[in-house]
Amino acid sequence: MIEFQKVCKTYRVAKRQAGFRNAVKSLFSREYETVQALDNVSFRIADGEIIGYIGPNGAGKSTTVKVMCGILTPDSGNCLVNGKIPWKERASHVKDIGVVFGQRSQLWWDVPVIDSFELLRDMYKMEERRYRRNLEELARLLELSELLKTPARNLSLGQRMRCEIAASLLHEPKVLFLDEPTIGLDAVSKIAVRQFVKKIKEEKHTTVVLTTHDMMDIEALADRVLLIGHGRILLDGTLEELKRHTSTEKIITIKYTGSMPAVSGGMELREAKENQLTVALDPAILPVSVAIASLASQTELLDVSVTDISAEEVVAALYKEYQI
Repeated sequence: MIEFQKVCKTYRVAKRQAGFRNAVKSLFSREYETVQALDNVSFRIADGEIIGYIGPNGAGKSTTVKVMCGILTPDSGNCLVNGKIPWKERASHVKDIGVVFGQRSQLWWDVPVIDSFELLRDMYKMEERRYRRNLEELARLLELSELLKTPARNLSLGQRMRCEIAASLLHEPKVLFLDEPTIGLDAVSKIAVRQFVKKIKEEKHTTVVLTTHDMMDIEALADRVLLIGHGRILLDGTLEELKRHTSTEKIITIKYTGSMPAVSGGMELREAKENQLTVALDPAILPVSVAIASLASQTELLDVSVTDISAEEVVAALYKEYQI
């Protein structure tokens, strides 16, 4: 269980104008700006949930994760992770969490990956038997056997990310924090990471907090989505609930043979090309079945697909609505 209770966090950021004179002046007199990173943020995450934590750059996502990891101490409010206050009980707290930052590494750059794993084993004071069991399982699931003897600097981004995830899970944490885990990865590596995260959630009942700008990650993994902006939680719900909040629109794409069907009332033409037509409609005004029947009565349908508004469009609409 993770519980955030009215957490606030501010930063003092030094500001100065460009130029040598202003640089010298700042040595004696500095101007500061106060930035409200978190403003009375509250939420609860149940054991075994995968939470998608989304928002624009500077919204407060990384600050939230750092508070939950015990790296930062909030100005006010409280946070409990598995019954512990992260910044007050750091030694015992870190044994229960795993952290992966997409743009930072916990692997030692010039040594083989297995050496980094063994150092982590000693840091977490793991029994040899438990370490070997977990290492073999992670190496099998993430296909690491050929990578363990390779220095981290010689790994591709996708290979390194798989090793980073394994390193964060060697000690069997109850909570896993993933900050942009698929950034820069190719399609195959992204799918492998997503499948693995699903697997550990199902088999180990691991709680996962995922911060990302890749909405495919959210669609594939998240049970629930938290939207943060200006340091405040703006929305909390499933992706489907967020879609309904944004738009109830349905998109129908047909492939047909013969003449192009006419678009009747209640449907809006989005795209028309040879033997393919895309329309949008509101199911509350015109049911999808009626729209398809209308199109089918005018031509022979070869294929029909019905989709909702995409996750990227949902997020873009929410950012616009909340001006973030």
